[in-house]
Amino acid sequence: MTIRVLVADDQDLVRAGFCMIIDTRDDLEVVGEAGDGEEAVRLAVRLRPDVVLMDVRMPGTNGIEATRRLTAAEHPPKVIILTTFDLDEPMYAALRAGASGFLLKDVRPNELAEAIRVVAGGEALLAPTVTRRLLDRFVPTLDDDPVRPAELAELTDREFEVLTLVARAASNAEIARRLVVTEATVKTHVSSILRKLNVPDRVHAVVAAYDLGLVRPRPST
Repeated sequence: MTIRVLVADDQDLVRAGFCMIIDTRDDLEVVGEAGDGEEAVRLAVRLRPDVVLMDVRMPGTNGIEATRRLTAAEHPPKVIILTTFDLDEPMYAALRAGASGFLLKDVRPNELAEAIRVVAGGEALLAPTVTRRLLDRFVPTLDDDPVRPAELAELTDREFEVLTLVARAASNAEIARRLVVTEATVKTHVSSILRKLNVPDRVHAVVAAYDLGLVRPRPST
């Protein structure tokens, strides 16, 4: 099955480079190009791509606003945000807007192709440096015995426990060892958590935990 991709970037050479990388893969296909966020939204509605590569900073409608509009559509594509800036605010704003991936523009060709495949498959993907910054910003502020927000009342006690470990960036294997259960059991709990929180993946579960007050931003130094 071919993954259909729309590329949105206001720099012609950058856009052409991404398109070339994508079109050299047998399972990926560029179905459209956009030079700004407004055009990206318009083309995505018409072309129905599986994945949109979205630059953050474009004239007019920026990438974050375009992402917000796309992910709120009836048939939303997955969105990977591309930027030259490894900054906290665009990263968090993009995730809150519904982006499923966040990569720096110096990503290697094979890594970009794999990112498209991963996101098209329903997983979240962040560049390693972005992941580290996200966790540095949020994870150290978790309480040892966090109080459950009222909005998480639907979670079982075990699911709440799993969510707090997910928010501490624990892998399924680490959670399984901590709770003395199988990884399959952890995956079942995580799937239930995502469904109850109405979020697509683990990264957005951490963002939801922040929005609900389970996780607090690290104080500025």
